Amino acid sequence: MRGDHDEQADVWSYIPLEQRVPADHPLRPMRAMVDTVLTELSPQFTPLYARVGRPSIPPEHLLRALLLQILYSVRSERLLMEQLDYNLLFRWFVGLKADDRIWDATVFTKNRQRLLNGNIAQAFFERVVALARERGLLSDEHFTVDGTLIEAWASLKSFKRKDAPPAPPDDPGNPTVNFHGERRSNATHASTTDPDARLFRKGDSHEAKLFYQGHVLMENRHGLAVDGTLTPATGFAEREQALAMAAQLPIGATLGADKSYDTRDFVDGLRGLAVTPHVAQNVTQIVRVRSTAAPRATTAIW
Repeated sequence: MRGDHDEQADVWSYIPLEQRVPADHPLRPMRAMVDTVLTELSPQFTPLYARVGRPSIPPEHLLRALLLQILYSVRSERLLMEQLDYNLLFRWFVGLKADDRIWDATVFTKNRQRLLNGNIAQAFFERVVALARERGLLSDEHFTVDGTLIEAWASLKSFKRKDAPPAPPDDPGNPTVNFHGERRSNATHASTTDPDARLFRKGDSHEAKLFYQGHVLMENRHGLAVDGTLTPATGFAEREQALAMAAQLPIGATLGADKSYDTRDFVDGLRGLAVTPHVAQNVTQIVRVRSTAAPRATTAIW
């Protein structure tokens, strides 16, 4: 029998969002863990807000929404607000009702910055790591460190000389910039819209762009991130931050890294921290200088 195609919209819905989420959905146990962490962080939220005035976005909603943005690779806050408007799963995870009004993307971004300035994101990450350790999901033996380039939200047109007076643009929205034949470097130039970004490139065959460098320390047994930092892009930032994160590792732990970490200073620094280096040999470097920073007993070709 053919079903009826009724286009009349219902005014009310009596099914709560809790029943629309499958019982075996992976976000359910994650929501429980997030609620536990947010309850412990609640005393740190209060000093960030004024006691009078119009209520802002609850910090619990902010952090749950930001976590969804990471898990589902939502590329912008504006698109995240669009998803929250019609995605019932997202509404349930954040803690919104089916008919709650979604925030403006600009308001969401401003409130997010308040949490970043208050180091709430770092405290949230540290508490999640502590929760994983309490449940026996972290080992103290084998770790891996690596870095990646994060492109800055700044145009190459904004990378100008530091000592040059600003010239009025011919087009404020998209000015014409001719840097053909000009030698640009981080020592003499800086971005006018993002001064902390650095001109950097991935390799000899890649073009230079404005980048930051992200660094992450992974626990190998369960594949969990236990530490992470963000720094300006320099040729030494990877190894410097790796040593800083390795200082928190237990004595006798093993730290793996790729060939970009194969330098004498880095390997000696790990040994000074009583951490065993497991660094891939830089074969190109061996051919050039006929020596490697790490002896074969502590290296591995990955």
